[in-house]
Amino acid sequence: MTAPSTSAARFGRSASRVPDLVFRLGTGGFAWVVVGIVVLVGILLAASSTQVFEKFGLSFLTGSTWDPVAAVYGALPFIVGTLLSSFIAILLAAPIGILTAIFLAELAPRRVAVPLTFAVELLAAIPSVVYGLWGVFILGPFLASTVDAWLHGALGWIPIFAGTPDGVGLFSAGVILTLMILPTIVAISRDVITAVPDSQREAMLALGATRWEMITKSVLPYARSGVYGAVILGLGRALGETMAVTMVIGNRTALPKTIFDSSQTIASQIATTFSEAGAGLPTSALIGLGLVLLVTTMSLNIVARLLVWRVAGPGTDRR
Repeated sequence: MTAPSTSAARFGRSASRVPDLVFRLGTGGFAWVVVGIVVLVGILLAASSTQVFEKFGLSFLTGSTWDPVAAVYGALPFIVGTLLSSFIAILLAAPIGILTAIFLAELAPRRVAVPLTFAVELLAAIPSVVYGLWGVFILGPFLASTVDAWLHGALGWIPIFAGTPDGVGLFSAGVILTLMILPTIVAISRDVITAVPDSQREAMLALGATRWEMITKSVLPYARSGVYGAVILGLGRALGETMAVTMVIGNRTALPKTIFDSSQTIASQIATTFSEAGAGLPTSALIGLGLVLLVTTMSLNIVARLLVWRVAGPGTDRR
């Protein structure tokens, strides 16, 4: 019996490709709608920020002065603040998140792994403003008297650690972002590690490998593309986070020289000044910051995706 006749006998009617075609076209259409929305957002931001780019050109991206009174706008301090705070967050969150995921997926007994996984994922449900309040009243003073003081005392001879630690600045913002992106990295990394076939583990153990060797030489190489993807998603959230960062970064519109300096991110600058911006050039400048943030986020994610493809090897599905 041929395939169509088998299908007809199974479903009691003649097989038709119409439902499959409709489903394929429908899902493809929705996928392109998402792409279209992103493109339209980019076009809208570009069109609304033409005034500031026409007046300042590329100096809008390279200028370090933001003075609405003098009608001078330079976005470089906010770009640097965004990139540095996100870099600190990824630098701290990636190893902690990956090691936590390995423990939950491979080492922890079930009675420990289940509640601990729930507790870690529950961090994602905490509102951003709560993280900010906690950072202002608890984390900031704690860091100022412990970690910041130690870094300044031990590494103060290095220029980036030579600032005055007071619990407010880039480092505190990076630590807050670390806590906020940890649930994303841990949850996704744990899922991809758990999805590694047991045959991979059993083959390594059968060859006499230790648990450590099995994890590092069999499980992690198999799941590395998913782990990199988790880090990428964490980076995406760190770049766009607003409220918590605004409350602990200090909101200083100047280029930071050390990790303890007060700074400002693109998102926090938009959030704190958009309601007070007048029509015309001030609003165009803030929308220009939004365009810069969109381009920066998408560029970093494209570069990271290319890195994932390169690391995963030629067998990775790139569709």
